[in-house]
Amino acid sequence: MPRTDFRREHTAERTTMNYAHEDPALRAVLDRWIDESDRELTERLVDRLGADAAQRLDGLAATANANPPTLRQYDCDGERIDTIDYHPAYLELCRAAYSEYGLSALSHRPVHGWTDVPPHLVKYLASYLFVQAEFGLACPVSMTDAAARTLRMFGDPDVFGPYVDGLTSTDPAAALTGAMFMTETQAGTDIAQTETRAERDGNGWRLTGRKWFASNPDADVIVTLARFPGGAENSTRGVGMFMVPKRLPDGTRNSYTIDRLKDKLGTRSMPSGEVTLHGAYALQVGELDRGFRQMTEMLNTSRLSNAMRSSALMRRAVRDAVAHTRVREVFGRSLFDQPLMRATLLPLALDAEAALALVAYSGSTLDRADRGDDVARSIVRILTPVAKHYICKRARTVTGEAMEVRGGSGYIEDRVFARLVRDSHLGSIWEGSSNVIALDVLRSMRKNGAHRDLAAAMRMMLDAASEECAPAVADLCERWDVIEERGEELLAGDDVRAQTLCAAYTDDLARAVMATLLVDLASHSAEHGRGHRSLLVANAYLTGLRGEPNAVALAHLDVVVDGTHIDPSFAHAAAPDALAGASFAGALK
Repeated sequence: MPRTDFRREHTAERTTMNYAHEDPALRAVLDRWIDESDRELTERLVDRLGADAAQRLDGLAATANANPPTLRQYDCDGERIDTIDYHPAYLELCRAAYSEYGLSALSHRPVHGWTDVPPHLVKYLASYLFVQAEFGLACPVSMTDAAARTLRMFGDPDVFGPYVDGLTSTDPAAALTGAMFMTETQAGTDIAQTETRAERDGNGWRLTGRKWFASNPDADVIVTLARFPGGAENSTRGVGMFMVPKRLPDGTRNSYTIDRLKDKLGTRSMPSGEVTLHGAYALQVGELDRGFRQMTEMLNTSRLSNAMRSSALMRRAVRDAVAHTRVREVFGRSLFDQPLMRATLLPLALDAEAALALVAYSGSTLDRADRGDDVARSIVRILTPVAKHYICKRARTVTGEAMEVRGGSGYIEDRVFARLVRDSHLGSIWEGSSNVIALDVLRSMRKNGAHRDLAAAMRMMLDAASEECAPAVADLCERWDVIEERGEELLAGDDVRAQTLCAAYTDDLARAVMATLLVDLASHSAEHGRGHRSLLVANAYLTGLRGEPNAVALAHLDVVVDGTHIDPSFAHAAAPDALAGASFAGALK
């Protein structure tokens, strides 16, 4: 029987909690990268969604995850129907995501008072708040958004226009959801091994094959890959992109079956399944021999969304862990005030803040790329896999550490931590596992030297930083010289060495970018009279890259996690060079 009384931790504060109000990292990002012309509408949206996510949506997510969807393959007459039944809590989450907040429409049409399409960053920040309540549904939402973008970019508008309209609609009666079916048992990483076949059928195609891991398998619009007649064998050039509608033009169901749903570690609210295409009707998208290249556009959109979702999990885990330490008393004082606990919490909070900065900057860069900026296109080309590789892996550590802070009660299902830990592992697998992503970073370096464009952009950012950030700027300028030189050595060496080292290099790139972005946020905050809390965060993160705890940040952990103001002298004293030889006791004075 469905469980509708799923126990959760309720506090008086939760009834008035707002995730947007309790996130200083979000505030810093809004101040820095949301234009003044978009600010009022963005503030209104995140304020509304932040409260709803913390209150209504969080409860719905707990219930939906406790009551996973089920597959009904046959009706009472024995006819194949392949219907997925959802708990009402999940359906209400769907209405919130697709209709109330239009998360899959935000990058495509004017909503929430905008007269033009909102910036990509608005979508990522709104989704970031939603995911802190519900992670699983964010996958179909992301694929719906990405499918609309892909069909708009590569499809014939006369053919695909109605589908794009449905995928971006906020009207429940007209809205369509999207999915991406790529994985086959032999062709998850190596798409050239795709076995699904496409055969001409008049103006359309018929697809036959089996997709082994398909999330949102009952989607209305499916984007998939298949081999086409005459295409190159054992090459991605022989794989075309196709759109498979759930319903045929006459309203009947297309010829594919959902064979079973996956029993997954996490994302239990959202179904993933195995699907067999039995000569399913399909429409060709773009050029046949460029199917995989076109699919990478959808993949990259989803990959950045993966990084965003992982950063949201980190924020939720850190927030809940900090809240617990403030009410838990150990040995006569709060756990939050215990030195070792502070040393545990600080890097988690810094990781969450740095992750959001990377996602936000990437989203802002994507806006510039879409407006025709070639340098921005090169930067986002490498930033997307860098962000997915590092943030998704780091989320596994942060959520696990946060669960341990809660102790034994964090391990039980009545709390959110176990779900956060389970869900965090999927970010490193969806849309390419970490090794695939690291190789993609290497590919972007080889193809167009994207790491050089990235390094140049980061140096320009550092050059523009205020004088108050000078010690951090000097440290990072040296760091970027070393990282860029290592990148050139990687490209100049043999391929085996390059592949062996590219994952570690990707992580170093990520940390350097995040440290630079935190300095940029600190400079912007100081220059605009918004205080020096961001400078404390930037200096603490940079100190952490040296493998040292930042004594000043430990002493002022409340400033880091709450976003309160700090005296400039303390923020300056947290600079790596200023801390040399300083004692922890001295930092407390």
